[in-house]
Amino acid sequence: MIIVGAGPTGLMLAAELRLAGVRPLVLERQPQPRATPKAGGLGGQILELLRYRGLLERFEAACPGPFPAPRFPFGGVHLDFTRLPDPPMHALPLPQQLLEQLLDERAGELDVEIRRGHEVAGVSQDEAAVSVEVRGPDGPYQVSAPYLVGCDGARSRIRDWAGIPFPGTTYPEVNRLAQVTLPDKVTVLGNGDLDVPGFGTIRAGFTPTDRGLLGIGSSPGSRSVSLYTIEDETTEYDDDVPMTLAELQDSIHRVLGAHLPLAGSTRLSRFTFKARQAERYREGRILLAGDAAHLFPATGVALNAGMLDAVNLAWKLAADLHGTAPAGLLDTYHAERHLAGARTLLHTRAQVALRRGHDPAAEALREVFTELLTDEQPLRRMGALVAGTDIRYPMPGTGHHPLAGAFAPDLTLHTGQGITSVAELMRTARPVLLDLADRPELCQTARDWRHLLDVHTVKTDDRPADALLIRPDGHIAWAAGLDEPADSATPSLREALSAWFGTP
Repeated sequence: MIIVGAGPTGLMLAAELRLAGVRPLVLERQPQPRATPKAGGLGGQILELLRYRGLLERFEAACPGPFPAPRFPFGGVHLDFTRLPDPPMHALPLPQQLLEQLLDERAGELDVEIRRGHEVAGVSQDEAAVSVEVRGPDGPYQVSAPYLVGCDGARSRIRDWAGIPFPGTTYPEVNRLAQVTLPDKVTVLGNGDLDVPGFGTIRAGFTPTDRGLLGIGSSPGSRSVSLYTIEDETTEYDDDVPMTLAELQDSIHRVLGAHLPLAGSTRLSRFTFKARQAERYREGRILLAGDAAHLFPATGVALNAGMLDAVNLAWKLAADLHGTAPAGLLDTYHAERHLAGARTLLHTRAQVALRRGHDPAAEALREVFTELLTDEQPLRRMGALVAGTDIRYPMPGTGHHPLAGAFAPDLTLHTGQGITSVAELMRTARPVLLDLADRPELCQTARDWRHLLDVHTVKTDDRPADALLIRPDGHIAWAAGLDEPADSATPSLREALSAWFGTP
């Protein structure tokens, strides 16, 4: 099993495969992890998944700064969850370099082989395997494996070699994001606005102009602020060439028409926006995940989507390699994650429409949108959309429970040995059948699959179903309704077990 690319998606996939008993080889063309700043944080559904793997506390402890308030940019406005006691979206201020370091450490603990400085020079496949030409530090060589997953980013050569189209739109704009320190002569006002000598007040939040957009995020009493600019440009930038403080200041001057003094920076990054999605995530024995499969024209979603791709794919690949996968299991990766990617494209393209307009009509649209978000239900719905928590995968069969396809809630579970939770039981990345209503006939039905899944008879408060069958990626494959008769619950459970884990 070969993974091309040791970014967050590739490293997450490698770790998940190891949990499933597969030993992957990771090929990465860069000799060392990249130092160029990219994403500044991690948010959305992947945080719950990391908690289900027992990793979230470790990632939280590594965050270098205070946790931000649950307030997220959305196309030139904000989704402000600060007034909600249980926000529908959370984020970790974890720079991508640090995230990759943590995932690399995790891969090392699981004994994943990562070859850095090994560039893939060619790929071919037949009905039995994928063959890879590699240029390594000691010269060229060949490797082969039953499957290859391209996690090699937006300009994926794996995608090109596989002949997978990547349609979409490239927007003529350049985004610059920075965490900077201000000199003493710039005053941070109590409401977060900046008072700049010779210019006046620059308000916090987003300031659209005829030349672009300036975003400012600051805290009273702090000299450290977040700055963000968007300009329409056609310049092609090399992602490996870092942005400078002077480049940022020039951009601010063009957008604002004034000079903003800056004392220094702790983060500088530049990126362009594209809305693209691979027509298919699988071509024979080659699969795509992360930016190789999709690009979104907004910040804060790519890492979430890519790492969730990895978790969805890993257990299905492992089942295929172990010879336990039912027919068509691997094809559900495309069906499910392409659907999720299209959903993410929907809201990020909507952000483009909100963000790029600068005329009175666009201002009116943003004002109406902001007004709608003062109501709790629209705000929650938008939060779930951005976080990816509203995704429900289509399940095979008919007559599904309302929970089928959704991410499993983290129920508190009472056992004869004490209290546990769904999150605790999911740490091994094995599928789980929870008997929540002492239904021995359901446990008996699952007996033939006991070598593939864990079965637990437990109790929980506010029981949502009589039983839940949870896949390794945390999604519910099947649920028995409250007091559902055995003559319908038992055959439907057997059907679900066969669909996802094969005939015993």
